[in-house]
Amino acid sequence: MPEVMTTDSDVIPTEYFTTPGPDPHPRTAELRSQCPVHRINVPPGAQAYAVLSNKVVEEALGDARLSKQVENLPEEFREKVVDNSLLVAGNLGFADGPRHTRLKEPIRRAFLPGTVARLAPRIQEIVDDLIDGFPDSGEVDLLTEFALPLPLTVICEYLGIPVEDRPLFLRWSHVLSQGPCTGDGELKAAGEEFSAYFTALAAERRKDLRDDLLSMIIRARDEGSYSDQELLSTLLLLIIAGHKTVANMIGNGTSLLLRHPEQLALLRQDPATIPTAIEEILRIEGSAGWASLRTAAEDMHLAGVDIPKGSFVHLSLNAAGHDPDVYEDPDRFDVTRSPNRHLAFGHGAHFCIGAPLARLQGQIAFSTLLRRLPGLALAVPEDEIEWVSDSSLSRGLVALPVRVGRRLPR
Repeated sequence: MPEVMTTDSDVIPTEYFTTPGPDPHPRTAELRSQCPVHRINVPPGAQAYAVLSNKVVEEALGDARLSKQVENLPEEFREKVVDNSLLVAGNLGFADGPRHTRLKEPIRRAFLPGTVARLAPRIQEIVDDLIDGFPDSGEVDLLTEFALPLPLTVICEYLGIPVEDRPLFLRWSHVLSQGPCTGDGELKAAGEEFSAYFTALAAERRKDLRDDLLSMIIRARDEGSYSDQELLSTLLLLIIAGHKTVANMIGNGTSLLLRHPEQLALLRQDPATIPTAIEEILRIEGSAGWASLRTAAEDMHLAGVDIPKGSFVHLSLNAAGHDPDVYEDPDRFDVTRSPNRHLAFGHGAHFCIGAPLARLQGQIAFSTLLRRLPGLALAVPEDEIEWVSDSSLSRGLVALPVRVGRRLPR
């Protein structure tokens, strides 16, 4: 089998991963046309590979040789994870096989489509309240005033977290989502704060178990499904995955629609198309640019490329969504595209269990924004919209300044 990219000049620069910019897709297309698998220097000093084609990403998502467990990390990075935060790496997102199944099963039922559908009336109230709270000036950062607080409120209410404590989670989510391999003292401190808060809250809630997600997880702990560490780590996963990715989906999607007025007009004319539009938003500018980290548990091959045991393997979900072998005219944003089978929520055993709740929030958010704000428009030129540049897996905006215009009643 051929080896790929053996010289330093051939390794994809770290900036490709940490600073993708507003339009990384042409660069990805060029790399993919050369080979679907490339060496990449992320984390710095690691033997790592990026997978850029839809076919190979899908195969890799279901490949049991690519492990998510801390135990299979190279020693240097394993020690860093243990030192930084086992809290980050102790949930089902960092588990394989039977352990993954054990951690997933207690919460899986809480995210079934029929279960989350019961949240729709409350989500609608939250959406309308946020729109009602937009400033009278007519300009607002839709990210901080709508896209971020909506999913944070939803997941915190679902968990049963007191309303006065929710601002804490904005900071914790931002810091702890950076990942245990790249974190520093700030990550460790945030993990300790998070653990102390939820240890105390769980002890208090155990005295008065309710019909909320936190009580469900506490019952699972008491029945032996979780250790104390796994309970805390599962709560962290739910907050980060249930908050940041949904916020990015709403921010990215609104930006796409406002930059493509003909597509926005189609949705205004036929709101029933919104579920289809959400799938296109997820495909073309998904909120998780990369799948969560995987490590080769043994020597293996991907698309004819040698992957040594202990290598990090990064799976580009956004690159997979722009693969011309799967999608006709893949860089074209088309809210009516169907069929539209994408990998934005993953594939196989690690398919995102929160996908039904994310889709529901997206449908209510977009339909209400379009219905109540007929004059919604960007407040800055397109080229001034700034994308987040960091070492996390997410793909999102720094801010989304918009003009709200006239607000119709709820």
